[in-house]
Amino acid sequence: MGVLRALEARRGHLFPWTPVLLGLGIGAYFALPAEPPAIAFGAIAAIAVLSVVGAWRLPELWGPVFTALALVSLGVLLGGARSHMVAAPKLDFRYYGVVEGRVLILDRSLSDAPRITLDQVWLERVSQGKTPERIRVSLHGQGGVVDPMPGTRIAMMAHLSPPSAPAEPGGFDFRRHAWFDRLGAVGYARTPAVAVSPPEGRYTLVVHRARMHLSEALRARIPGDQGAFAAAILTGDRSAISRETVQELRDANLAHLLAISGLHMGLLTGVVFAALRFGLALIPPVALRWPIKKAAAVGALLAGAVYLALSGGNVATERAYIMVAVVLGAVLADRRALTLRAVATAALIILVISPESLMQAGFQMSFAATTALIAVFSALRDLPDGTWRPPRWATGALAVVLSSAVAGLATAPFGAAHFNQTAQFGLLANILSVPLMGLLVIPAAVAAAFLAPIGLSVLGLEPMRLGIAWILRVADWVAGLDGAVWPVVAPGPWVLPLISLGALWVILWSGRARLGGLAPMLAALVLWSQAERPALLIAESGGLIGAMGPEGRAISKPGGEGFVARSWLENDGDRGTQEAAFARPGLAGERGLQVADVGETSFTLVTGRGWADRLAPACAHGWVIVPQQLDDPPPGCQLLDRTRLAVTGALAVYPGDAAPRFVAARALAGDRPWTQ
Repeated sequence: MGVLRALEARRGHLFPWTPVLLGLGIGAYFALPAEPPAIAFGAIAAIAVLSVVGAWRLPELWGPVFTALALVSLGVLLGGARSHMVAAPKLDFRYYGVVEGRVLILDRSLSDAPRITLDQVWLERVSQGKTPERIRVSLHGQGGVVDPMPGTRIAMMAHLSPPSAPAEPGGFDFRRHAWFDRLGAVGYARTPAVAVSPPEGRYTLVVHRARMHLSEALRARIPGDQGAFAAAILTGDRSAISRETVQELRDANLAHLLAISGLHMGLLTGVVFAALRFGLALIPPVALRWPIKKAAAVGALLAGAVYLALSGGNVATERAYIMVAVVLGAVLADRRALTLRAVATAALIILVISPESLMQAGFQMSFAATTALIAVFSALRDLPDGTWRPPRWATGALAVVLSSAVAGLATAPFGAAHFNQTAQFGLLANILSVPLMGLLVIPAAVAAAFLAPIGLSVLGLEPMRLGIAWILRVADWVAGLDGAVWPVVAPGPWVLPLISLGALWVILWSGRARLGGLAPMLAALVLWSQAERPALLIAESGGLIGAMGPEGRAISKPGGEGFVARSWLENDGDRGTQEAAFARPGLAGERGLQVADVGETSFTLVTGRGWADRLAPACAHGWVIVPQQLDDPPPGCQLLDRTRLAVTGALAVYPGDAAPRFVAARALAGDRPWTQ
């Protein structure tokens, strides 16, 4: 009852909890081992309706409880509804043949090859009902169309396959990501792509041409990686920046400066808002008769919309624009702009539109940083009179340092969990770089845009170049420091939810009870520190294994299936390469007949020429792994062939009391729309 009374006393402050409770329901939906049947969704809908009625009709003391139950139920329903709304055919076999489609998105793959997403797809010998709605193809062929305009219809000979399953049990499931993008197949083309018809869609074509023209103009005026960086932060075109520079930015914890997200959108709209308000204030007839603050907010909203279009309109930028629109909307409504209610409103809008955002690193890190910053600066603003405050001349510098520290600490667990590394000197790099983004780079970019029509854009581009040069020098210096990057072991599934809920309790609750949020956070850190990695990992293909040895995981081959091998090493908290891991101790024998021991049980990988002759002797020693399909295996052989692994997916093997314990990727992923 004490908790109920506390909830009732704080009823006016419950709105920031709305997206939290909705997110609990969405998270519960994605954590289910199997897709609920229609009758289960009907029961959850009934619970939501009854909870709303209960919140309306029962005594007010119970109102918050029933409201919370309704929101959690609604979150489950939103997740299910969205999952079934985006349902589209996906390829369930490997395909090679003619591929034709309309260019929708252009970007680059991890190997830096041009990559295109196609819709209105046509596949040779595949019925329209089984043809994916969208596919993504990396272009490795020489000549032909390598940079087509969006809306262009192109054709090529391509290899396609279904979206890949997790590289290991509990690993990142690309199938879920692809499902919500309506991406039914991925692949590559080694022959040139040819244009079949000219671009369609006048608006899309005009925006893309403007975007590419701006990107090329920036790179022409500002040479090298500095110009490529400028193009990346203003147009979203990262194709020209070198991979070495990108890696340095990652190792220095500055890669977020490349992605057009909340920081860039907030800085640009903030600069436009301040410039418009200041400019209008200099015109007395306007300043005395018109609400110039609201006019500046409208201008900033329009500038943000243009920035959204020119940046390519990716998910992170759309999310950032929604957050900015909520803040500027508060200005138009004469409300305080930077509050937890504004953050909650933005989160609520995003979760309703795309519930799957909850599972994405960008959403988690954006709202972690924003929520923490507003909470900390609100607490500092509300300090009682007489509390020590820094001198006015030092306030700005201290605010920058504090902002970087708070945002870095708030996003650190999410970045470490998703990317398996943390930058030891990331705070230093951000303190030296982020202020320059806000004080020089973005304002100079805005100035260059205004001066371009009169041919004076150089007055903005040169200061912007100097600021970018400083940022890249900081990244190069920090990334080169000893111990700049700490590898991190992948956490278990409960770690991030516990950290999130604990931190939100500390921030959103009041009084001494908020300290209760520290308990789940500490529990999460303990779970993370005790994370157990598999003694042996077996790829779904059956052609790659990785055994934990005295120097880390030993990989069975130096090349091939690189994404799987890299994922295993990263999840181990290991920054070694596949080639280096191949040279480690941990696997006995030689290529073609490699043995890994898990406890008292042996696992033998049989590959290469003459593998069939080596199969029977290997079966006598324990489990046998082969990348082929065996229709007539030796009697009594404990076999993991392509057929068996196609059912189980990748396998993780742990030591057991009497026998090894197996964990299968497909069993852990469950029976969901994206896994079927």
